[in-house]
Amino acid sequence: MRSERTVVIVPSRTIDKFHEPAAETQAYEERLLCLTLMLRDPGLRVIYVTSSPVAEPIVDYYLSLLPLELRADARTRLTMISADDPCKPPVGLPPPRTPLLKPLSAKLLERPTLLTRIRWAIPDLDDACLVPYVSTELEYELGRALGVPVQGADPALAYLGTKSGARVLFARAGVRFPLGVEHVRSRADVVAAIAHLRVLQPRLHQAMVKLDAGVSGEGNAFVDLRRLPRPGAHTELVRIGERVDAMRLQAAGVSLSDFLARLERGGVVEERIVGRRLCSPSVQMELADGRARIVSTHDQILDGDGYIGCRFPAEPAYAGAITAAARRVGELLAEAGALGRAAIDFVVTRDAAGAWCAYAIELNLRKGGTTHPLAALELLSGGAYDPESATFRAPCGSPRHYVATDHMESPRLRALGHSGLLSMAPRLALDGCGVVFHMLSSLDELGRVGMTAIGRTAADAQQRFEHAQAMLLAAASELDAAVAVA
Repeated sequence: MRSERTVVIVPSRTIDKFHEPAAETQAYEERLLCLTLMLRDPGLRVIYVTSSPVAEPIVDYYLSLLPLELRADARTRLTMISADDPCKPPVGLPPPRTPLLKPLSAKLLERPTLLTRIRWAIPDLDDACLVPYVSTELEYELGRALGVPVQGADPALAYLGTKSGARVLFARAGVRFPLGVEHVRSRADVVAAIAHLRVLQPRLHQAMVKLDAGVSGEGNAFVDLRRLPRPGAHTELVRIGERVDAMRLQAAGVSLSDFLARLERGGVVEERIVGRRLCSPSVQMELADGRARIVSTHDQILDGDGYIGCRFPAEPAYAGAITAAARRVGELLAEAGALGRAAIDFVVTRDAAGAWCAYAIELNLRKGGTTHPLAALELLSGGAYDPESATFRAPCGSPRHYVATDHMESPRLRALGHSGLLSMAPRLALDGCGVVFHMLSSLDELGRVGMTAIGRTAADAQQRFEHAQAMLLAAASELDAAVAVA
């Protein structure tokens, strides 16, 4: 008799962020819990590993999204494992100014007993795989230690997922991307790069400095170039240097010296794309068997220039253009042997004649902010995205849209906590459409939760999103009022 296939999910994140509370790290590790919905397949076993234990009610919530008749058996095929390492500072000591986040994979590799426990939970090592958030040397070493293959890009290809590497790949694919300079590592490099860009584009008004490994916009900085001396003027470099010293950093509370120290690892300087109408869509691909399959397009929701959510699918007006560009890049990635999930971020502008122009700006060789909402929709509906029509349809033929965020947050929500939210979740239950929550554990400490609102139309999804948001805030306010009266 064939043994159960096993998926070992290790949502370890090797990231270049300036600040991240331990509660946020844990919440991000729980962001892929929607993948437990794969347990609707009776021949599958899931092992889900986190730094700290996941509260049992949160696990029960995801299993409750499965058909009633499958839930009990699904629970027997789900193994939750914790490293019992929350990465919090010792009691009585303040957190470090810029904490070094130890990836979950590193924690596991330091614990041979825990690795043995994971191996024992796999019925057949020959029919198992490791599903990481991102593939680095750590994840591949973890796969070797467990004796299972890693479903992710070889770390040797990691350069392609940096800002500098992506620009090189975009050029090879013949895809339009912003004017810029790669491999920038110092303040002097930034000044020289901006001077070079001003020769090529004298009317350049703003440049962006991006850390090669920056995420969610946190590694970006903006340099105002208006009213500078003409290119080549004897005071130009000095004046550019003054603008660099005054550049606006996207990450709050970060000093210029800290940013420049990170830049020593590599970065780029680019023109900032502007236009009459500006949108920030993305394309997500699955790389396997030497092919790149388009699985989604999204319109990203930005707070300033940082990513906070998305709408699915992207606007049809430009979905075809970004899909075509992503295919060309995906073909090169597949030829290089890349595996797993990849996503390309774009900026699209509309000219006076109404035509859209797309610029590729970033490539992520990992799962990201659009991965879990799409996975939730796919696993709950059984449907699929059609890149030719830029639509997602359930098996019944009905279209599906969603609005998703990782940043539904308010200090009031701490009073509600994950237990209070879960008591309300049935009122937003899915009937083919509805609201799925994620990152639930961060509610208690950070007053923050993620959610994906699924509807039959874009307007329906937006209405469900706003209704859920209002309902949570109202419930939190009622609790605050009750506490105040008491």
